[in-house]
Amino acid sequence: MMCEPTTSHNKPKLLLHVCCAPCSPHVVDLLQKEYCVKAYFYDPNIHPEEEYYFRLEEMKRFCREIQLDIIAANYDPDRWFEIMAGHESDPEKGERCGLCFRMRLEKAAQFAEDNGFSSFATVLSVSPHKDAGVINEIGKELGEKYHVDFHEADFKKKNGFKISVEKSKEFGLKRQDYCGCVYSRR
Repeated sequence: MMCEPTTSHNKPKLLLHVCCAPCSPHVVDLLQKEYCVKAYFYDPNIHPEEEYYFRLEEMKRFCREIQLDIIAANYDPDRWFEIMAGHESDPEKGERCGLCFRMRLEKAAQFAEDNGFSSFATVLSVSPHKDAGVINEIGKELGEKYHVDFHEADFKKKNGFKISVEKSKEFGLKRQDYCGCVYSRR
C-alpha cells in the first residue's frame, strides 16, 4: 500500500531492495506491518538485457496491483561485469555472490541515506539459494557506513520461500529458474 498515515504517527520509512516480483510478495507483507515500504529495483546482475526489462516490468506490474511505490535505478551491467572480473568461475554462494550482494545493497543504502529513509532491507534472503548470513553481514556493514538501519532477516524461514511461491502464483508472476546472473544461468 502507499505510505499514507493511518494514525496520528507515521511508520518509519523503509527502502526495500527487490530483485524480482516473485520473491517480493511475502517480504512486502511482513515488512508493511512495521514500516512504510518503498520498493527499490537495482539489479545490474540480470542478463540478458531482455530478462532485466522483463523482471523490471513484472515488478512494476506487481507494485501497481498492491499499490506499492517503486523506484527503478539505472541498469548498469558494465559496472557489474567490472566488479565480477576474475570471479566468473566462482561457485554459487561463493565470493562472486557476496560481491554482487554488496554492489546492489550499497546502492540501496546510499539511496536510502540520500532520500530520508530510516531503514533498508532486501528480499534476497527469501531465496533458498542465497546465504542470509552473508546478506545480513553486508547489509549491516553498509547500514553503518551510510547511517541507515539495515533490517536483518532470513525471509525463507518459517516457510517464507513456500509462501512467496504461493503468493507469486496468486498474482500470476513468472518465477525464473536462475538468479539473473549470466554465470548462475550456466
